[in-house]
This record gives sequence, C-alpha cells and structure tokens, in this order.
Amino acid sequence: MSDNWKKNIILFLTGQTISLLGSSLVQYAIIWYVTINTQSGIMMTISIICGFVPTFFLSPFAGVWADRYNRKVLIMVSDSLIALATLIMAILFMAGYDSMWLLFVVLAIRALGTAVQTPTVGALIPQIVPQENLTRVNGINGSIQSLVMLASPVLSGALMSITSIKSIFFIDVFTAVIGIMVLLLFVHVPLHVKALDKQSFSYFKDFYEGLIYTRNHKYLKTFFLYVGAFLVLVSPAAFLTPLQVTRTFGNDVWRLTAIEIVFSVGMSLGGIFMASWGGFKNKAYTMAISILITGICTFTLGIVPGFWIYLVFMSIIGFSMPVFNIPSTVLLQEKVDEEYMGRVFGVLTMITSSMMPAGMLLFGPLADYIRIEWMLIVTGLLIIIIGIALYLNKILIEAGKPEIEI
Repeated sequence: MSDNWKKNIILFLTGQTISLLGSSLVQYAIIWYVTINTQSGIMMTISIICGFVPTFFLSPFAGVWADRYNRKVLIMVSDSLIALATLIMAILFMAGYDSMWLLFVVLAIRALGTAVQTPTVGALIPQIVPQENLTRVNGINGSIQSLVMLASPVLSGALMSITSIKSIFFIDVFTAVIGIMVLLLFVHVPLHVKALDKQSFSYFKDFYEGLIYTRNHKYLKTFFLYVGAFLVLVSPAAFLTPLQVTRTFGNDVWRLTAIEIVFSVGMSLGGIFMASWGGFKNKAYTMAISILITGICTFTLGIVPGFWIYLVFMSIIGFSMPVFNIPSTVLLQEKVDEEYMGRVFGVLTMITSSMMPAGMLLFGPLADYIRIEWMLIVTGLLIIIIGIALYLNKILIEAGKPEIEI
C-alpha cells in the first residue's frame, strides 16, 4: 500500500463530504416537504419505501460490480446518476410539475445511486487505508458525516425559509460535480486484483458465490441476522419521530430542525469518541453496549413529557450510532476476504435497504391508528433484548476479539 495513503484518504473523504452535503440538503428538504404537507404515516411510508427498495434490488449487482470493476469509476458513476436525477427534478419543478409523486420518483432514482455507492465505498476504504488505521479512519469519516448532517438541517431549514425547494436541488447538482471532479483528478485508487482480470458476465453466479461465502461464514451469517432484526425495530425511532414531534409538540420547522441537529451532534461526538478511544478490545462488546443504549433511549422517547428532554435522548441515540457502526464496519473489513468485499457489503446494503422499509410497512400505517409513543416503548424493549442477546452470543464475541487473541 502506498506510503502516501493519508493524502489519498483526505482527498477522497473531502470530495465525498462535499457531495454528501448537497445530497443531505435535498434529503431533508424532501422529508420535511412530505411531513409538513401531508402529516400522514402512509405518505411517509411511501417515501421511505421509494428511498430504500430500489437499493435492495440493485445491491446484488452493485456488490458484484464493486468486486469486478474499478471502484473509483463506480463511485463517480453513482454520484453522476444522483446529480442527473436531481437536475431533471429541478427542471420539472421549475416547469410547474411539482406533484408529490415526482419527489417519490427522485427518491427512488437517488436510491439506485446509493445502491452502487455504499458497497463500493465500503470495499474501497480498506483498499487505500492500512488495516491498523481502519478504526481511526472510519471514526473520522463518521464524525465528518455527522458534522455534515449537523449542518444540513440548519442550512436546509434556512434555505427553505428564503427560497424554494428547486434552488436546493441545484445546490445538490453543484456539490456533486465538485465531488466527482475531486475523485477524478486527485484521488489515486489502484485497481484491485479482480478488476485487472478479464471479466465474464455471470453476475448472478458471482452474487450467488457471495451468498454462499456469507452463509458459510459463521460471523457474517450471525451478524447479519442481528442487524436485520435491529433495523426492523429501530425504524419507528428512525423515521416516525418527525411525525411524532409534529403531532405531539407542534409542526414548526424549527422543531424538526432541532431533532436533526441534536441527533447529528450526538453522532459527531460519537464518531470523535470512537476515533480517539477505539472501543473495547472486543469489538462485539462495543456493538452490544450501543444497541442497549439505543433501546433504552427509544423506550424513553415514548414516555418523555417535554420537548427539551426529548432532544436529550435523541442526541444520545445519535451518539450510540457510530459506537455500533464503526466497529461493525471495521470487523467486516478485517474478516472478509478481499475478493468478496464488495459482495459482502452488497449483502449488507440489501439488508439495510430492506429491513427498515419492512419495518415501516408495519409501523407506518399503524402510526395513523396507534400513538407513535406506544410503538417506541415496545420496540425499545425489544431492542434492549437484542443487545443482551448480542452480548451473550459466543460466535460474535469470538469474532470480536483482537487478531492476536484469535
């Protein structure tokens, strides 16, 4: 690996951060537009499905592509797809075609770009970063993304108060172009071994081999089962809390902005915390503690009487996210063979893009008939049970041990 890896990863993260900022502005603008104009659990469910289900269907191919082809090019192509979809949407809105279903369409197209980008970035980082620095780099990356998520709701809320959603669409296009140019001109990513070989076109065969690899890998199979169950149960806290706030505390934009800000502050602090501390020596213990904290805080969101207390527990949930995500990502990057890296991250993307919409298919429509507070109480208790089970799972604990102890 090149001794110049620090400059390389700094440039890579810089370009991705600029692109992420524009995407986040659009994402918040669309979510708030749907939430404020409909206040409907069903409409929010539709928006979530449009934003995730396309990712699920494309991920099998995207994971194979990430193992077969130039990962740098794949990231640029996915960014370009997202920018093009956003540009077309801006033009349609300017022409007067501003119906709700068009927003759902652009969410679906953006999800296709995400399907390619997510497993590719996950596979690319260990390609340009030494293994002993993966936890630190992932922690720094998580903190940067959290800072972007912190700034995004503030900027998006301010922009929506002084301009139209069309203008925010154009900002996303501009930042995407910058991110693509930084990656194209300044970031050096050597081709991985399989990308140098002559490729066949048996995508399904390659994906099937990835599934077999996952099924025969005890840690991966067990970890993915826990992740799937966790994502289903966390979906009300992830997606219905804005709706809960509008119904319980008021539909002011500043309240929606506030919950996103404190969540992002928590995530940023959690990422900085993990970058400096690194977690317990056994990464599985760190993951289990994070799930327990998330469960306790989710339960509490269902019973808190005041908005300011609500914000405190929302920030703690944000803090716990990188405490789970960083060690789990590093374990995948450490445990998975290089030739299967993209496909394994593709499987993970399939899980993350399908389990939360599956949860929303249940909890979203129920939100129009059952108080969201009750759903948070029940799912919080179940998440706590998952955390305890992970803490006691021998396969995950064994895999989480430092390399020298295995």
